[in-house]
This record gives sequence, C-alpha cells and structure tokens, in this order.
Amino acid sequence: MSRRARVTPAEAGLPDGGARRRTPGLRREEVAVLAGVGVSWYQWLEQGRDITVSPQVLDAVARVLRLNPVERRHLYVLAGLNPPVPEADPGAGDMCQGLRRLIDAWMPFPAHIMDAYWNTVMYNEAASVVLGMRPETVQNCLVSFFTDPIYRSRANDWAALAPKVVAQFRAAWSERPEDEGFRAVVEEARAASAEFAELWEQRDVMPGGQTRKILEHPLAGPLHVEATQLRVPARPDLVIVLHTPLPEAGTAEKLEWLASPEGRRGAMYPLAG
Repeated sequence: MSRRARVTPAEAGLPDGGARRRTPGLRREEVAVLAGVGVSWYQWLEQGRDITVSPQVLDAVARVLRLNPVERRHLYVLAGLNPPVPEADPGAGDMCQGLRRLIDAWMPFPAHIMDAYWNTVMYNEAASVVLGMRPETVQNCLVSFFTDPIYRSRANDWAALAPKVVAQFRAAWSERPEDEGFRAVVEEARAASAEFAELWEQRDVMPGGQTRKILEHPLAGPLHVEATQLRVPARPDLVIVLHTPLPEAGTAEKLEWLASPEGRRGAMYPLAG
C-alpha cells in the first residue's frame, strides 16, 4: 500500500481523475490492470494471503510500483520466493570514488576491486608493487592468475591456491547461471591455460572469503598475507579484496618499507622474481 501511494496516475500513464480522486497514488484495481492480474488476486497479495505467486507476476507488480532492486528483492521475500540476484543500486553509481579512497587508505597493504566477472576495476600502489598488477597485463584476475608470469613467480603457494581460485570463480558464476559474461571469461582462461582447463573440469565450488598466501617479493623476500573478499550491499556487482599482513616474517614492516621512498625506488626496476 505504501508503494502504491507514491506512484501517481500520471507516472503510470493513467488519467489523474482531478479533484474527485481520494486515493493517494494508484488504486488496487489500477495496479492489477497494469500488472495484468486479477483485482481480487492483487488484493489478496497485499493482504498477505496464502496464494500462488510466480516470479513473473511479482516482476510485473514491481514494474508498476516502480520498485528499486532492493525493494523488488524484499517483495520476493515477503511472498515466500527465492529473491533474485542482488543488483547495483542505481543511486550508488558514484560509490567508486569512495571505494578508491578506501583502497588508497589501505596502503601500505595491497588492495584491489573486481567486478562480477573478476575484471580489475581499480587497485592501489601496493597491489602494483606486491602483486604485480599493472596496466599492460590482462585485466581479469582469473585469467592473469594463470597467465601472468610475475604473479606466478611471486606466489610461493601458487599450486595450492589455484584450485581454490577456480572453485571460487565457479561459485561466483553459480549466483548468475544465465549470465554469458562468466562463460566468456572461462573460455578465455581455458584457451590460455591447460592448468585452468584441468581444474575447471573438477567442478569444485568454494565461496569467496579469506585466503592465506605466501608471496615471494624480489626485494622484500617472503610476505605472509591474508586476502579477504568483501562486498558492499549497494554495489553487489563489485568485490573488494584487501590483503592484510600476517605476523610471520615481519610482513607488515616489509610492506611499509616497500611503500617508503627507498622501497619505491627499488621497485621501479625488477618486478619479476
């Protein structure tokens, strides 16, 4: 009822009825007609009665009521259906500036942001120095994990990490099984790496979370870090990956040194291990 009240007849393409209209916003019967459902059925829906509801009908109602992605998911939950995959809030399009400030504030520790397909959106300077992220590489974290010689030379435990990376990407795809963008990334990775193709056929699934890594940096030596994947509810299409130093091998001090003027001068030369 509250969502009906905020949609004017004019916005819905209906005559407003002038001063004779007592109902704020749309009437029940108007929503029913515009959504292509029966008036009684729509009234029962508002009343929360035990009726059969399909995703197609809920989407039609959501369209008429001009629900945003979060409200549409909430409608599914109220109706007892599995909600659709979260979508980015149209009003959160300018969040990337804030996310850039976030990963820059994470210095001197590596941080980067990926989209739903694991394409690199942005990264801080520490991710460039420590992980080897740079403009000339393939800007997809899955493909570059298997094809970038610099990253592979630095990952002390690359062989142990590889199955987890593949399983996490399959889990990400499982959230959007009809999205062909994931298939395109898999085909690119399969064509570029026989190792990926073999691991992909194992069909393992693992949620993204925290992963411990040992990185061998050519200047600083071993770096023990913990990579944590985070999501912002307003931008579920993005994944923030923060690398936190672990106590082993004086990693925090080494990362601070790599971000210092002396460390940066040294990092200007050999990136490879």
